[in-house]
Parts: sequence; C-alpha cells; structure tokens
Amino acid sequence: MSPQPELPDAAHADLDSMLTRKFGKEVANYFSGSPINRVSFLRTDHPFLSAALKHPSTSFLLYKDLAPLAKGSTKLAYASYKEVVPIIGEDPYSKTEEQLLTEYNSTVSIPQMIFLGLDERDKKGFEWNIYKGAPFFALDVTPKGTIEEAANSVIKTMESRGFSFVEGPAIYAQGRALLDWNARNPFCAQCGQPTLSINAGFKRTCPPTDMASINQTALGSTTTEKPRDRPSCATRKGISNLSFPRTDPTVIVAVISADSKRVLLGRQKRWLPYWYSTLAGFCEPAESVEEAVRREVWEEAGVYLGRVVIHSTQPWPYPANLMIGAIAQATPEGEEIVLKHDPELENAKWADLNEVREALTVGTSGLGEDAPEGYKEGGLRLPPRTAIANQLLTAVVGGFLSGEHKM
Repeated sequence: MSPQPELPDAAHADLDSMLTRKFGKEVANYFSGSPINRVSFLRTDHPFLSAALKHPSTSFLLYKDLAPLAKGSTKLAYASYKEVVPIIGEDPYSKTEEQLLTEYNSTVSIPQMIFLGLDERDKKGFEWNIYKGAPFFALDVTPKGTIEEAANSVIKTMESRGFSFVEGPAIYAQGRALLDWNARNPFCAQCGQPTLSINAGFKRTCPPTDMASINQTALGSTTTEKPRDRPSCATRKGISNLSFPRTDPTVIVAVISADSKRVLLGRQKRWLPYWYSTLAGFCEPAESVEEAVRREVWEEAGVYLGRVVIHSTQPWPYPANLMIGAIAQATPEGEEIVLKHDPELENAKWADLNEVREALTVGTSGLGEDAPEGYKEGGLRLPPRTAIANQLLTAVVGGFLSGEHKM
C-alpha cells in the first residue's frame, strides 16, 4: 500500500470561537487547503499577469495529459519562467484580450495556461500594488498541434532532471480542473466554432473573426487581407457572452441508524472484496443539498432519512465535482434496505460502529491498493483518509451526531 499523504490544516485551526465551541473544529479534506490567494479580479489585468509571469519567485506547475510534474510520488515539482519560454513565448500577456480576439487564428495551437494565484506566505516574492506573494501558474505541456515540438522539448528537459508526471494535492487540483475544463470546451456550445481561452484561463469566448483564412506567409507582414467574419453567435450579444468553468455539486453521506449504533454502507460490483463506502450522487437542478441526500439514499438503498447535517466539503477534480459531505440519520421506520430502485449498488448493509471504527484503523486503502498491515481477510475495508467518505465515517464513530464529543 502506498503511503497516504497528510491532510491539510483547516483555516485558523487554533482560533477559538463561538462556532468552534458549538459545532467543533472545521474539517479540511484532501484537495482543499490551498495556500493560494486566487486574486480573481486581476485575471483580466494583463500588465499584472506579464509582470507575475516573469518574476523570479514564479512557479509553473506543468501537466501532461492532466498529470502534474512531480518529484517522487507525493511531492509536486515546478518549472521556472525560462524553462517554459520555449512553449509559451516571451510574454503571452503582452497583448490585451481585445487584441487577442482580433488576431484569433484557429489553426495555431495556443498553450493552455492558468493563473492560479499568489502564495502570500512568500513575503519576499512578487509585489503588485497592495498584493504580495509568489505567483503560481498551471501550464499544459501535452504535445499537440503546432506546439508539439516545443512541448516535447520542455518535457524532455524536466524528465532529465528526474521529474515525472503523477497526481498531487490542492494546487494540482485547481490546475487540473481548469486545464480539463478548457480542454473539454474547445468549441462554442451555441454556434460550434472554436473558442479562445481568456481571463487567465478561467473563461472562454467565441471570437467574431478568424485569421485562419489569411495566407500564413502574410501574417506579421503588411497585408490588405482581413480576417474572415465568423457566423453570427448569440454568445456575442447581451450579458451572458462567455463560457465559465462548471462545478458539479455532488452529495456524499454517512447515514447513521435511528438508534445511532450502526452506519449504512454500500458497495459497487467492480470494487475489491469487502470494500464499502458511504453513499453518493449528483445534485439535480432545483434540488437542495438536503433533498439530494435523501433522494440518493432512498434511490440506492431504499432507506428513508430524517435530519441531514452538512459536515464538510471536498473539491474533486475528476473532472469538476464539489463533494458536499453530510451526516444523516435514518427514520425509525425507514431502515429497511431495498436495492430494487437504482441498480448502482451490488450490496448495502448496516455496519456496527465498532466494526467501522476498526476498519478505519486497519482496513483503509485506495480501490487498487492492498490492505494495510494488520488487516484480517474478510474484515471490512473502507476508503483512505484522502477521501471525504473516510472523514465522514471518522466523524460518525467519534460521536458527531450523538453529542459525545466534538470533532
């Protein structure tokens, strides 16, 4: 079993407050806890982006097929500005978004880059007005199109330094989610024409013209040729004229029995033997989180729920989910498990709290991993602590609903 990474600290974890005393400490799940201040209002400020791009404290997290650059299996690795110039050029932010729209050419591959934000822990880093910190960018170096040769060169340089492309934590999650969204939305949903990434990678727009019709030898020289007008598109009119990244809310819930002595667990057919987890599903339009929790549990396991309490959340960049963790309690008459509705689960069962407590100690692992030392064959297996399901179950056995003690 591979080593499990440390979980992030919650914001202001040591701060005493009325809310902490009443509800317990905040829980921070894996893929959360990023130290980055996103300063989203500066994404259209190209002079800011240009300056941040070239600063000595700036770090570039490179992705190849959505896997980030890393040193070993658990530590992210970063490239410098000079190392990425071969693929991004001297300054991709030297022109305004308006100029980029005017000069848009659908035959030229533009390396996808995302401005992630500033790490304000670095007080000696980059300064811009009242903002200080080390800038972070995510850059897709997957070889493709007209940047294939340059991308291969950058990859070769990184690999020669002993780096490889693997998975990672919070900063990786932000970059992956945005790169994946850009890659999945190369065309306008309204008119089907190619789109252009703007706003430092957080928006896509449908340009009104395309330089692709101009002879390539004429580009950069004096020419009377004009870019062709693209078909009319509703996204260029009115207020909602841009495409924004999506986040799909997903509920995941640890259900405790009416007597608070058991937990509802389910398993899918493809999972390892004895491996169970909490129940989960997508929120549907015009549905509250509490309603989604009750619906999903009834559809998958036939169990009826009473009170639903939000516990914590977890960004899950596969591709763009926000896991909303809840703890709920079954109604006294609604505990019978019925699997005849939604066929998603192979089996569901009520597990005693002591069985869950033991499994959290010796039976956690990823789906493709061996059980840890101390596990006895046939015992309950559960998700690792990097999964919000683990945190929900830990809260339940720790008395979250019974009032025995706070988290």
